Amino acid sequence: MIPISDLKDITPASPTNLSSPQHVHSGLPIPKVNRVKVFSPEAWEEFVEEWASSLKSSYSKVRRFGGSGDLGVDIAGFCSDQGFAGAWDNFQCKRYDHPLRPGDIWVEIGKIIYYSFTDEYAPPRRHYFVCSQDIGTSLEKLLNNPEELKSKTIENWDKHCLAGITSTETVPLIGALGDYLDKFDFEIFSSRSLLEMISGHSMTGFHTVRFGGGLPPRPNPSSPPDAHQVHESRYIRQLLDAYGDHLGEDVADPASLDLHKGLKKDFLRQRERFYHAESLRNFARDTVPDGTFDALQNEIYHGVIDVCEDTHDDGFKRMKATVAQASTVAATSNPLVSAIQTQDRQGICHQLANDDRLQWMEKDD
Repeated sequence: MIPISDLKDITPASPTNLSSPQHVHSGLPIPKVNRVKVFSPEAWEEFVEEWASSLKSSYSKVRRFGGSGDLGVDIAGFCSDQGFAGAWDNFQCKRYDHPLRPGDIWVEIGKIIYYSFTDEYAPPRRHYFVCSQDIGTSLEKLLNNPEELKSKTIENWDKHCLAGITSTETVPLIGALGDYLDKFDFEIFSSRSLLEMISGHSMTGFHTVRFGGGLPPRPNPSSPPDAHQVHESRYIRQLLDAYGDHLGEDVADPASLDLHKGLKKDFLRQRERFYHAESLRNFARDTVPDGTFDALQNEIYHGVIDVCEDTHDDGFKRMKATVAQASTVAATSNPLVSAIQTQDRQGICHQLANDDRLQWMEKDD
């Protein structure tokens, strides 16, 4: 199903549409399909690789190939750990100045026939053609008629495949190879439209960066569980040591804070902030490219480290000053900025403490 946002993109311009402040500032929105069609060769390859990441939920692994010696495989979706020996799907990606035509695919079909015949790989379960200018009508009709597709492949073999499959030898369609093609299942050949690719791309963390439109709504962070989890043990230990430094006594566990109501409240507040930041990490994993949240953590780190390493009366005051400083870090250059809340900035301090990048207690020299 095509996202509603894409359908809005293709709404014809009208005086009402042209009068909005957004259009005066930025101009009319360019439909995503049209934007893909004018991608540079490099941008098209990047888009295809980004789109491939949307296929991972359907396969045990997805790999992108390219360059000479790719054996007719651009993007492979493997259904098992057997790779090319097991069930797999092929996505053949083309960039031309025109919609994909039958004359553009004969050599690609020939490669699949030839290299599966020579046992370079098992025949793909499905073979999809995708093109930056989309699929032409004549090719789409041909792909929907496997018998005619086979007949046309045989008819065009000498012109396109004989010397086009490999540069090291000619590949005549005779003998065992001819018999193999005759029995080959041409129903595996199909296509994917640009709208389908864009829809799949929208499920990746690259979509908003490439097409804009803002981040999706962020789910409300979950509350910290009553029982402390293993993954938060280090920052909790750091907090308890900081409280103990402030009190002048050992604080063995969170239950020891029951006698100190102010510190107990603070402890619960810091855990909420940690889980707030964890929810932002999970949100980032699904909406922005890998490394975006790490970059945000680094920006917070450099915004607070001088305060953290300054002189403080005790570890508790060091922690409080550092967390307060984190609230002032704007992080306006990060793609997540529209989704960041104050609690996230504060909670990232505890994520950094969890990794020992921030420490509330001074180390003995």
